[in-house]
Amino acid sequence: MFKVRATKYKARVGELTTSHGVIQTPCFMPIATKGAVKTMSSGDMKALGAQILLSNTYHLLLRPGLETMRELGGLHKFMGWDGPILTDSGGYQVFSLSKMNKTTEDGVTFQSHIDGARLKLTPELSIEMQSVIGSDILMQFDDVAAGDSTRDRYEEAMERSLRWALRSKESFTSLLPHPSSLTPPPSTLTPLLFGIVQGGTHTDLRERSINGLLTIGFDGYAIGGLSVGESREDTYKMTEYVAGLLPTDRPRYFMGGGMPEEIVGYVKMGVDMFDCVLPTRNARHGTLFVWAQDPKTVDWSAPGFYDRLRITNESYELDQRTIDQHCSCETCKTTSRAYLRHLFSVNEILALRLATIHNLSFYLTLMKSLREWIAQTAV
Repeated sequence: MFKVRATKYKARVGELTTSHGVIQTPCFMPIATKGAVKTMSSGDMKALGAQILLSNTYHLLLRPGLETMRELGGLHKFMGWDGPILTDSGGYQVFSLSKMNKTTEDGVTFQSHIDGARLKLTPELSIEMQSVIGSDILMQFDDVAAGDSTRDRYEEAMERSLRWALRSKESFTSLLPHPSSLTPPPSTLTPLLFGIVQGGTHTDLRERSINGLLTIGFDGYAIGGLSVGESREDTYKMTEYVAGLLPTDRPRYFMGGGMPEEIVGYVKMGVDMFDCVLPTRNARHGTLFVWAQDPKTVDWSAPGFYDRLRITNESYELDQRTIDQHCSCETCKTTSRAYLRHLFSVNEILALRLATIHNLSFYLTLMKSLREWIAQTAV
């Protein structure tokens, strides 16, 4: 399932085999929350070199719904994407929609942000929906505490997440006649299930969470409950601590982060998988990530390898230069800074698409460059 091909200190290059293809790690997963990366088609994502997309169980459960998704034959067929898909379990919405839900031991009752209808999401329903979606990598259902929580709240969320992890694993096993293993034959590849480490900013709670998840046993392990309001210093500290305790023969996934320099830092700690809304969200607001130098020559031990270009600034009104001289994406091949600024100024929807293409290209190139750096200088 997962093989480490090269290492440079803690950083590693690996291959994660799924039923829809092999993923080269470290990798970045563009977010297709509701079955689409905003402004982009599945063909666009393939052209950019995306290896895997991330979709969200909660949002797809609301629309189109479990039975409709089942009749449609799953998300791959529905959105025309033949690569791997990872699905968030809906646990993040426990945190992000906390004002619209009520958590009990059985699960979380949400009040739909669409029509106010009530929906009770349990570990069992989450796993069933992810299975119907056809996810290649399913996530356990978890309880996410905010980054400014008390120790008691962190501990409560961690312990509940462990109990939900066991229920998620039992539900996953019951739905699959042949649960996944480390080296499944190609003809019997089955979906993978990841556990999620919780415990907030407390090392002892994180260690208890890891020990509990290892006892249950998962195909991979995610570092959850970070980038939710705590300081960056605490995020780095917890990520390095958790990564150091996780098995070396399983993929490690940092959920929801982050800025390019943060991803570089996490890769150096031994993290393999990432997702984040930053490239697409920044694009829609006119902020583009641009290389300060050729990504093939970056010194990853030094800061300042990129800049942020706010294309809506008046200074770009007559700027005929390409967006990023070190990028070969469609946007940089065809679009000047002046033209992209103009598109934003007249609220042309094409602006969002062109900016998104570039930012996703930046993030995917970042991961490719890191893989090459690790492989070429492996020790």
